[in-house]
Amino acid sequence: MIRVKQVKVLVELDSKEEKLSKIAHKLNISKNDIISFDIKKQSIDARKKESIFYVYEFDVNVKNEAQILKYNKSNDISLSPIEEYKVPKKGTKQMKNKPVIVGMGPAGLFAAYILSENGYNPIIIDRGEKMEDRKASVSNFWKTGILNPNSNVQFGEGGAGTFSDGKLNTLVKDKEFRGKKVFETFIKHGAPKEILYLQKPHIGTDLLSEVISNMREYIISKGGTFLYNTKLTNLNFENNELVSIEVNSKEEIECNELILAIGHSARDTFELLLEKGFDMKAKPFAIGVRIQHLQKMIDESQYGKKYSKILNKASYKLTYTTTKKRGVYSFCMCPGGFVVNASSEEGMLCVNGMSNHDRNEENANSAIVVTITPDDFGLLPLDGINFQRKLEEIAYQKGNTKIPVQLWKDFKDSKVSKGYEEVKPCIKGEYTFSNLKELLPNYITEAIEEAIPNFGKKIKGFDREDSILAGIESRTSSPVRIERNENFEANLKGVYPCGEGAGYAGGITTAAMDGIRVSETIIKKYDNI
Repeated sequence: MIRVKQVKVLVELDSKEEKLSKIAHKLNISKNDIISFDIKKQSIDARKKESIFYVYEFDVNVKNEAQILKYNKSNDISLSPIEEYKVPKKGTKQMKNKPVIVGMGPAGLFAAYILSENGYNPIIIDRGEKMEDRKASVSNFWKTGILNPNSNVQFGEGGAGTFSDGKLNTLVKDKEFRGKKVFETFIKHGAPKEILYLQKPHIGTDLLSEVISNMREYIISKGGTFLYNTKLTNLNFENNELVSIEVNSKEEIECNELILAIGHSARDTFELLLEKGFDMKAKPFAIGVRIQHLQKMIDESQYGKKYSKILNKASYKLTYTTTKKRGVYSFCMCPGGFVVNASSEEGMLCVNGMSNHDRNEENANSAIVVTITPDDFGLLPLDGINFQRKLEEIAYQKGNTKIPVQLWKDFKDSKVSKGYEEVKPCIKGEYTFSNLKELLPNYITEAIEEAIPNFGKKIKGFDREDSILAGIESRTSSPVRIERNENFEANLKGVYPCGEGAGYAGGITTAAMDGIRVSETIIKKYDNI
């Protein structure tokens, strides 16, 4: 196979035949010399709105491969590399007890997937419910406001990323092809095949929930055990080595190898870990609001009127540094989606964004968040969590249990909005007008107020007066890092912190890759149980 890069095809001419012609031209051969081809990457070149191109990378099966490679010296043409994930060689030490995984988000699920595929029969626990029941609990919360603190947008099978856009893009280098393993696994269990090659792949909440349910059944068929409504309440050590865990404050599970794949909202678990003597530290994160615009406006700004009707829903990524050196950026941008109530504790409120696979809602939404550091909220390990809680309590109170919302023009004037204009809310959960400037510290609202007009210079209409803000976005990433050594092990032996909650990932793909990486450590150490 020959890898061919930088093949450009006009969007309106895109077809199998056009791709074939462009590949043949690039290789300087006849179309008849091409046996088959597969797409490896697809991105969009939208720099010139009058002519937008798909930019492809292909693996091409040709006649006379050696000769074609010999006469093509372009950097865009080479022998296709072997890109295959390989599980490490198993260790020889006998495993006494089954490995236990805490958390069923992407880190925990993929750690379980790799271990179960290789005969280690993991036990996977989560305080929340299985997918089918969790979806019902979340839907009921959005309709009634009645929160299940253990099973909600943050907790339960699939983790927090399930009720999001299902975005899979990552900038992490993937020399061992763990990321490819993640994508192939999702596809095997029902995700669309194009996630393997799209520049900004996504699955969507509706499809992702089905994929995760299918993954669960596969893990069970390979010897894994899932325990729902099962909360980690204690860890027991002898001579600094793990011997068992306690769940639900009553049941003991013997355990010598624990993968700690908790989400960044497992605040009570962080308190337990600090009490038990784990090395932890506060880390920077970001906080802010969500902004909603008409999706058609974003499409036209990014692609122009002609191509906005042809291409899939447009996304964006925006960054800005304020005059006071605060970083402000868009986060978790959801084309054609909803703002959702993502609360997980009684008396507190936070929001997130969500899209289904077709991204077919009227609005685009994204978090506009401001970077903060321990210098802002405190240097102790749990100071960031306490800061989040304080702001979420204010949001809950100011919104009278509902999501506080405000038009951009009224945010600037620090007054409560009276009504909506052309942009109407796309929100899951009850919402009400409030003054968002009363929810956040001045340095955050000032940074947002300075950044949004700058973003309006990059995306036409981003700072339109009737854009809708919602608060608060406080769960961008973990405010805590659980320290681990080069073998991914914490200072208390037998415990392996991993994923987003432990401070080692940011998003579905990187969390899943970290879960795979940690599972490999156990495989290298032990033979099957």
